[in-house]
Amino acid sequence: MSFEYTPPKYAQLIAELERRIESGEYPPGSPLPSEHQLMAEFGMARPTVVKALGVLRDHGWIVTHQGKGRFVRGRPAIASTQQVRTGRELLDRKEVQVSSRLLTAGPAEAPNRIASYLGITPKSPVMLRKTLVTRDDEPSEVSSTWVPADVAEGTALTDSADLKQGVRRYVEAAAGVELDHIVEHVTARNPTPEERDLLGVKASAALLAVYAVACDATGKPWIVVETVLPGDRHELEDAYPIR
Repeated sequence: MSFEYTPPKYAQLIAELERRIESGEYPPGSPLPSEHQLMAEFGMARPTVVKALGVLRDHGWIVTHQGKGRFVRGRPAIASTQQVRTGRELLDRKEVQVSSRLLTAGPAEAPNRIASYLGITPKSPVMLRKTLVTRDDEPSEVSSTWVPADVAEGTALTDSADLKQGVRRYVEAAAGVELDHIVEHVTARNPTPEERDLLGVKASAALLAVYAVACDATGKPWIVVETVLPGDRHELEDAYPIR
């Protein structure tokens, strides 16, 4: 089964405005076209344009001066196109492009933490897809994807073959939704007996557990990706503008 994905309109507008800023078409300090001008040029509704401009502002590409309009700041020191957050990478990862071994793909009962993140009752039916990822011939992480059973049914998520697309694409196509944002939770703990065997760590080892919860624009959660990382083999780094 194959899926075609077209970025949402606001993302297309963001990409085009970033391109124009980077090319010098919109130099630093110059006024950005007004909302009405952008609506007319791109054939988009005002909420779409406003959303795109808000993202550009938050990422440091433009600045708003009350009563004067929006002005170009230039390419930010940390560009949104260069930085891939952990949760985004997990949701978009293609199994065919990484060295991994599928451990399980099938029905399961939602553990308490996963159920809480998905907004469902504990032990509700879910689809669990778990893989062991290796790097440089060494176990690197255990990645578990949890999706409500009725959403995953009939998709490639339950197949034994490596996924050709990120899990986000399959869920968006199956559920007919557009995932809007990710909420990340990071915890530290000791490994389970299974994790000790898979990762080759001691019972006293410190593991980092990263939970990426993908939600639609209303805040409804659709996917939880849980990634368990040996603390001595990984370092989590994040960077973002303070303005």
